[in-house]
Amino acid sequence: EDPISIHLSITLGTGIVRSNRGSRSSASQLCPQHIRVSSFCAIPIPRTEPPFKINTDHTQAPMPLYLGLDVGTSGTKALLYDPDKKQVLGRGSIAYGVQSSRAGEAEQDPAIWIEAVCTASRQALQGLPAAQVRGIGVSGQQHGMVVLDKDNMVLRPAKLWCDVTSAEEAEELSRVYGTTLVPSFTATKLLWLKRHEPDVFAQVATVLLPHNYINFWLTGEAVMEASDASGMGFLSENPRLWDWERVKAVDPRLCDCLPPLRSANEPAGRLQPDAAERLGLPAGIVVGPGGGDNAMAALGVGAVEEGTLVLSLGTSGTLFGPSMGLIEDPTGIICPFADATGAWLPLLCTINCAGVPEEVRQAHGLSHEEITELASREQPGCDGVTFLPFLGGERTPNWPHASGALLGLRVGSSRPGLVYRAALEGVTFLLAAGKERLRAHGLVPDELRVVGGGARNRLWRRIVADAFQLPLRFPLEPEAAALGGALQAAAIDRGQRVGKFVSSHGIALEEGATLPDPGVAGAYRAAMQRSRALGQALFGEGSPGKGAH
Repeated sequence: EDPISIHLSITLGTGIVRSNRGSRSSASQLCPQHIRVSSFCAIPIPRTEPPFKINTDHTQAPMPLYLGLDVGTSGTKALLYDPDKKQVLGRGSIAYGVQSSRAGEAEQDPAIWIEAVCTASRQALQGLPAAQVRGIGVSGQQHGMVVLDKDNMVLRPAKLWCDVTSAEEAEELSRVYGTTLVPSFTATKLLWLKRHEPDVFAQVATVLLPHNYINFWLTGEAVMEASDASGMGFLSENPRLWDWERVKAVDPRLCDCLPPLRSANEPAGRLQPDAAERLGLPAGIVVGPGGGDNAMAALGVGAVEEGTLVLSLGTSGTLFGPSMGLIEDPTGIICPFADATGAWLPLLCTINCAGVPEEVRQAHGLSHEEITELASREQPGCDGVTFLPFLGGERTPNWPHASGALLGLRVGSSRPGLVYRAALEGVTFLLAAGKERLRAHGLVPDELRVVGGGARNRLWRRIVADAFQLPLRFPLEPEAAALGGALQAAAIDRGQRVGKFVSSHGIALEEGATLPDPGVAGAYRAAMQRSRALGQALFGEGSPGKGAH
């Protein structure tokens, strides 16, 4: 997936106001009419409604449809799905950028997400029977810190998963918690906020994650579920409850700021009238609990049983798969996340993925086809050239202050195809470390399902198959997380357990598989070992680059 840096130009009526950080913003068209305008979108929390009944009678609604949303880092995708025909009927998308005023910072105004959800949803619904939509499911980028005040006004831009400005706080909390916590985790961002913006922190009344904030706007209910909450650093793994001692280690007052947790098979609420009007949908339809983007992508590719791993090659790189038991990895390489069915989703995430080879391509001014053809002529292992792909610091390994490095160059080895292939291999080697850790914990994969923009690159497919030594399968639907949202909504609307519904539903895959070549396994094994040793020497504990900023 090529990095997208297109920014939205949003017309927000005439009421332009200034935020407490000096940026111009308005919410006059993003929020329902009865909500007062602030520098960010705000939604009041209504009184809790009585438990509502799940629909089980579809005789009065032919062809029930479901809207899946994926609110990501570089854009929002929407799709309208008919589960009975297993058909995507409509699509929509909108791109936006990330705010960054200094190294390591990555923020977004949550108001942009609301506008994007509205625009993408209306695109997906265009010309289709919106009255037959029975539910919505939302996938969202994980870890992002969204803080509201007592009046439910957003206090500042959301700090995103790829923001590593809380590296010092991550090291401190890792010592306190006795386990590795990377800067992506929300707990580290809250401690950063407390120390660097104490006036803002003092006003925090509610803490949400990006998809929770969208659900909040849709339903008026502030709730969370385990798949996304497990990326905060506050969730007790067994049972899935808030670990109040961990919360208090950041600040005791936060105990009153975390929403209640809903189960994977329990709806977040129902679509409130004002949001329904903005989306062009019937009010009162079910809104699923949603989930973190990786958990929802697992639903969208049908990975709900052990043995299947999912590899996502997008803005970030992720490797994850369902597990019936909790996997606790003291190294922090594997995060003990929950999935969106009530089981577990051990996961490795890297900050640097598709953007690294794209940086090389742009630097040489070649098309994707041209540079891929040149790279395909190079040998596995790149003749000893190693690309350490830490262009934005790194989360796994936990080296937030690392930088990219190209090593092993000799006369003639700086040719575009070789450097491009070295970038693809470098990114792949980071992700392959996750397979080894999962296997060490007893989770033995037999297949990789590959998604994300990088999955379209035939050479990258070959490198992944050979480096992992696993067969690759490719879901036909490119927007796995949005499809996961639609499937979740369908299951909950029909009163079925999400995992069972997805398993029986089945997911369309490309014919055939990309099979590994055992003959190059040794070359890739040596190249991976070389890459890890060089990374450790430059950026690991005790290295010259360990404390570099």
